[in-house]
Amino acid sequence: MRLWHVALLGLGLACGAARAEMFRGEAARDGVYAGKPIAAPVLKWKFKTGGRVIASPVVEGGLLYIGAGDGVFRAIDAKSGALVWKYQTQARIASSAAVVDGVAYVASYDGRLYALDAKTGALRWSFATGGERRFAAPHIHGILPMAETMPDPFDFFMSSPAVVDGRVFVGSGDGNVYALDAKTGTKLWAYQTGNVVHASPAVAKGTVYVGSFDTYFYALDAKTGALKWKFKTGEDAKIHNQEGIASSAAVADGRVFFGCRDSNLYALDAATGKDLWRVNNGGSWVIASPAVRGGIVYAATADTANVFAVDAKSGEELWRFTTFMHWPIFSSPALVGDTAYLGSQTGRLMAVDLKTHAVRWAFDTDGSKANRAALTAPDGAPDYAKVMPENFYDALVVSVDRLMDAGAVLSSPAVADGVVYFGSMDGNVYAVGEKG
Repeated sequence: MRLWHVALLGLGLACGAARAEMFRGEAARDGVYAGKPIAAPVLKWKFKTGGRVIASPVVEGGLLYIGAGDGVFRAIDAKSGALVWKYQTQARIASSAAVVDGVAYVASYDGRLYALDAKTGALRWSFATGGERRFAAPHIHGILPMAETMPDPFDFFMSSPAVVDGRVFVGSGDGNVYALDAKTGTKLWAYQTGNVVHASPAVAKGTVYVGSFDTYFYALDAKTGALKWKFKTGEDAKIHNQEGIASSAAVADGRVFFGCRDSNLYALDAATGKDLWRVNNGGSWVIASPAVRGGIVYAATADTANVFAVDAKSGEELWRFTTFMHWPIFSSPALVGDTAYLGSQTGRLMAVDLKTHAVRWAFDTDGSKANRAALTAPDGAPDYAKVMPENFYDALVVSVDRLMDAGAVLSSPAVADGVVYFGSMDGNVYAVGEKG
C-alpha cells in the first residue's frame, strides 16, 4: 500500500447466483448474489456488538451469522435484527463463517476452529491449530526500528472456512492449510506453507486454491492435500510492503483470479497454474477478493480506492474509477444485477453502478457520521499527517487504529432477500434494504 508508505517518507523516511452460506457466497468465492439492486437505501436494523466487526456476515435459513472483536459469534434474526444465540470464544473473530447442513463453522484468534449447531449455538466440536499470528517482518512498510520484526497492523483478516463434500478447508496463522472432517473435526491433512495463511480457500473441481504471505499461491488436492502446483508472486525484501497474498481467490471458467499486495490482480489457469494475465495497480494493494460474472472480473484497490473491471479471458481493462479520495478499500464486492456493493474505510457501504462506473449511493455508518470529518484532510483523503506524527511502529499502530474510528467497513457485504448486510469497525452490524 504505497500511499501510506509515501506518507511515512514525508515524515523523514464458478458462475451463477451464489448461495449466501460462506464468505463470498459459496466455495468458488465468485461473489455473485441473486436479487434486484437497491435503488433507495434505508436502514432496516442495526445490531451493536461488544467489539469492532472485521468479519463478513453469512445469511442462511433466515439467520445472519457473524463474529466480532469481543470474541462472540452471534446468530441474529435476519429480518428483525434480534439476537437468537451467541457463543463466546477466547479472542477476537476476524473470520467469516460457513454454514452448511445445520452447522456453523468459524475460526477465532484463540487458534481454534469451532463447529456450532446453527440453530442453537451448541458446540459440536473445536479444532486447535498451531496458533494464530499476524504476518510480521523487520522494517515493515519502512517503519522504524529498522531491525525489529513487527506484526503488520494491516493484516486484519483471518482465513474463512470453506465446506465441500463433508470437509472443512481453512488457512491459519501457523502457516498451514487444513482439511478437517466436517462432522467430527478430525484432521484429514495439513499442508505447510512458508508463512501466515489468512486468505480464504476457494474450492472447485477437487482443488483447493489459496494464497499465503510467503508470496506463493497454491493449488492443493482436496482429498489428499498434495500439491498440484504453486505460483510465485512478487517480493519486497527491503520493507515487505509489496508482498503477500491476503485476497481470497475466485474460480470461474477454468481460471482462478486473486489479488496480491504486490499490487497485481492475477489470472491463472486453474489446472496448471500458468500465468494468463495480470493487471498492475501502481503500488496499491489488491486486498479485496475479486468477483466474477459473465466473463468480467470486478476488483478494487486498497489505498488508491479504485474499482475496476477486467475482461476475464484477455485481461484487458474495461473501466476504472476512483471512489472516495484514497480511503482504502479492503472490502470485497458483492454483485447483484448491475450493482456491486462494497465497503470503504470512509465508513460507508457503496453501491457501484456497473454500467455508469460511478457510486450510485453510499450509506454512512454511525462511526462515519461521528468521526470521518475529523479524520479527513482538506483534499478529502485520510489525514495521515494528523494521526501519525512520527515514523515509528507504535505510531503506525495507533494511527491505523485511529482511522478505524471513521466506522471503516472492512467487512464484505452479503446479500439475501433484497437486503445487504455488513459489519463496521464502529461495532455495529447493519441491514440495509429498499426504502418503502
